[in-house]
Amino acid sequence: MRRADPTTALALRVGLVGMIALVGCGLLGFTEIAAFTALGTLSSAFLRYEPYRRLAPRLAGVVALIVACAAFGAALGALGLNVWTQVVLLSATGGIVFWLLQAFRITGPGAAIMVFAAAGAAGFAQDAQDVGEVTLAITVGAVLGWIVAMWPAILHPHSPARVAVARALSAAAAVESGDVAAEPAARQAISTARETIALTPHRRIDAHTRELLALVDAAETVVDSGSRDTLDPAHRDFADLAVRLRRIRSDFPVPAKSEREIEVEDIKAHHPGPAFRAGFHRLGDRTILLDVARLGIACLIAGLLAAALGLDHPLWATIGALTALQGAHYHHTVQRGIQRVLGNAAGALVVVGIFALHPGYWPLIIVVIICQTCGELFVTRNYALAQIFITTMALILTGLGASGGATIAATRVADTLIGVVIGVIIAAVTIKNDDRHHLTT
Repeated sequence: MRRADPTTALALRVGLVGMIALVGCGLLGFTEIAAFTALGTLSSAFLRYEPYRRLAPRLAGVVALIVACAAFGAALGALGLNVWTQVVLLSATGGIVFWLLQAFRITGPGAAIMVFAAAGAAGFAQDAQDVGEVTLAITVGAVLGWIVAMWPAILHPHSPARVAVARALSAAAAVESGDVAAEPAARQAISTARETIALTPHRRIDAHTRELLALVDAAETVVDSGSRDTLDPAHRDFADLAVRLRRIRSDFPVPAKSEREIEVEDIKAHHPGPAFRAGFHRLGDRTILLDVARLGIACLIAGLLAAALGLDHPLWATIGALTALQGAHYHHTVQRGIQRVLGNAAGALVVVGIFALHPGYWPLIIVVIICQTCGELFVTRNYALAQIFITTMALILTGLGASGGATIAATRVADTLIGVVIGVIIAAVTIKNDDRHHLTT
């Protein structure tokens, strides 16, 4: 289990919006398309800790991507294209979505959500009416996800800044403890904290903003001189302050000493500028384009191989390869692949047991809500454990409007194994120079 920034409130929000979608569809009698509405709500899982001023337009872009991919997949299904063509087109879709997410630095579950939406829609849609229903359902869910993700901006507008400052304090504490190698990361964390504070809406400088900026100043003093003389004794424990900042409550005393008076202009000076402009510049980044190429090739090979072997859901092999190659480097790709297979196998066994009981719609959505919340809670702590919940949720959503849930669970493991193996092989063949460092550590 890894340490992680606060996830409980975020996980509860993701679970809450999923519950709203599934319960609403159940009460209105739209159980056949409930899975797409719930899938759309996963837009709320993207861009953790992003300052709300920047979150609003960037998350709207995520919503647009999810809806576009689902509509495209539904159109493929309605056109009656064979599975080989679908694999080719959805592999290309995965590469394009991955390219956009990397260029615009959209963090979160990644392109797998969009490709899963497209694959599910392709399997569901039979005609133009189905295309319209799928598109409407996932749009409603994705917009609900956007609303729930933005809602804390009203109640706790400082939350992203608090997390950023907590990270800066933790990084500064590492430098003060004698870790010289931690200095670049600490300076980056301090810069990010100042940018995040600058992106918090300010008509005036409130007391908590002064607290946060004073703490960032103190962290910078530690990195520059190794001294904490700018803080009184009650605020010298950076680790304790970091823990308190990661909580929702904001009522702790302002540090007694501050280097300067804080004005609005001081905050605006650290505004990072338009994020979209930088993203457009990164679209031509050679490193990103190479990653897109190898991911697209891996998705294509995995999907075509699964189709050639006669597996029922070859597009899941495509998703498996895509997810494996989202790793930062080769070592991460292998570890992610192993954890994904183990988590998928365990999740599939859980689903086999659940479907053996022949539960109705309402018991199933209770399980989905629990799994959606727990998956989000553990995804930054332990990927294998998170995969158990994610796989269980995905398979139940896949089986909500269909029969044969146990068969679906069994083929999920086989398809995922193929995708992961292909992903790891492609990662090894195309290994980068900086990946070799990780192989020796």
